[in-house]
Amino acid sequence: LLGTMSAIGTALGPSLGGVLIASLGWRAIFLVTAGLGVVAMILARRFLPGDQTATILRSEAQGVGPRFDILGTLLLALTLAAYALAMTAGRGHFGGTNIALLGMAVLGAGLFLYAQRRVASPLVKPALFSDPVLAPSLAMNGLVSTVMMATLVVGPFFLSRALGLDEAQVGAVLSIGPVVSALCGVTAGRFVDRLGASAMVVAGLVLMTIGCLALALLPGLFGVAGYAAAIMLLTPGYQLFQAANNTAVMANVDKNERGVVSGMLSLSRNLGLITGTAVMGAVFAFTVGTGEVGAAAPEAVAGGMAFTFAVAAGLVALAVAIAVVGGLRKRR
Repeated sequence: LLGTMSAIGTALGPSLGGVLIASLGWRAIFLVTAGLGVVAMILARRFLPGDQTATILRSEAQGVGPRFDILGTLLLALTLAAYALAMTAGRGHFGGTNIALLGMAVLGAGLFLYAQRRVASPLVKPALFSDPVLAPSLAMNGLVSTVMMATLVVGPFFLSRALGLDEAQVGAVLSIGPVVSALCGVTAGRFVDRLGASAMVVAGLVLMTIGCLALALLPGLFGVAGYAAAIMLLTPGYQLFQAANNTAVMANVDKNERGVVSGMLSLSRNLGLITGTAVMGAVFAFTVGTGEVGAAAPEAVAGGMAFTFAVAAGLVALAVAIAVVGGLRKRR
């Protein structure tokens, strides 16, 4: 159900964004997003339970119970900020600044892990990083998110430059995937409950691999119809993977650690999205042959689209290998 609601929101984003850009300009998107954020904050304040959080805060204020890991939080925030800047700074050119920021991110990650092993109440328990279920799940989650970001980074350029669609039409086509994902979200959950999370993780990833290969081949042959058909393969696989992966992880987590593990899943997904923006965008731009993709020839954009999703298929195949190896280890 959570996946379905998330997909509904994702479906509305591209279509409404296309209409807003076409009618009011790109600034309208951020104004609307700010308003929606305020509404979400009010709803969260009104409906989400806060008794447990209030109890924890009172205990900390009185010196009772675990203390909040301020050092770990600061190190994690600085590490993530450095990594995000390393992946996005430079407008497509990975230069010395990006390398320095990436080095800072690696150093920050090392310091974070070092600190977590030495504080009384770590932000993340070190044992979680070696968990036989969680560690592969985080890796797969990051790879899958990297691939899914390619549909948002590369897809609009292909639809507008190679197929000649306008902003509203691009938004409508981009909404196909989230709509399909929303429709199959509950069904994916039922498959996971009946057939098991491990098998459905592999099934979802295999379907995603087929979808990526279809995106590499069909749009160039059949245009919008080919793009839509490929997306209709990719997004159900993604929804099935998400439902199965989250179920597999949360089923083996202690009740007191569910919040942290859920946050780690979200973090791996967001890191994948950041990486996908930079890496898949760079692969696309390199194949197109210019950093100014908006001015590239339609044939070059179509070729870049095909190569990028061939690479994406390889990344998902790597995730399949991780899932299979992880399943074999659990059987032993």
